[in-house]
Amino acid sequence: MKRGSLVFLAVGLVLFTGIFFLAQAQEDIQKHSSCKYCGMDRAKFAFSRMLIEYEDGTSVGTCSIHCVAVDLSLNIDKTPKTIGVGDFNTKALIDAEKAVWVIGGSKPGVMTKRAKWAFAKKSDAEAFMKAEGGNLASFEGAMKATYEDMYSDTKMIREKRKMMKQHKAK
Repeated sequence: MKRGSLVFLAVGLVLFTGIFFLAQAQEDIQKHSSCKYCGMDRAKFAFSRMLIEYEDGTSVGTCSIHCVAVDLSLNIDKTPKTIGVGDFNTKALIDAEKAVWVIGGSKPGVMTKRAKWAFAKKSDAEAFMKAEGGNLASFEGAMKATYEDMYSDTKMIREKRKMMKQHKAK
């Protein structure tokens, strides 16, 4: 009887812990359900979402590294305390600076022509590159590529939105 109780308790503890961490991981989506800049659903784009927590206690949730770059540019006098990003595979929020990034490849990016994906594990990034292409990068490299792409990506987004508005008007 004691053995069965211990097994039941252990299973319950594992389930509770898993549910607790899943709820905690999704807390940023509850707080910031849509991207501040483009309005995209952050739950739908959990694999590319990002969260900036500033030293002044404010935070902003975005759908992508593109929109993070917009926020960092607009808030040049604010210092980020942490920047999180959704792991491409697990969708868990991870430290963007410790993540292994893949730039480019055949999989279309979020808000960008040249994709930028984050992975918690280098082996996951390498497996992704084997299937989709791209190059390994650090967070610094991914941000640099984001700023380099900003003009063409913004132009692409404008053109897509214009076409969508024209299509809705018909």
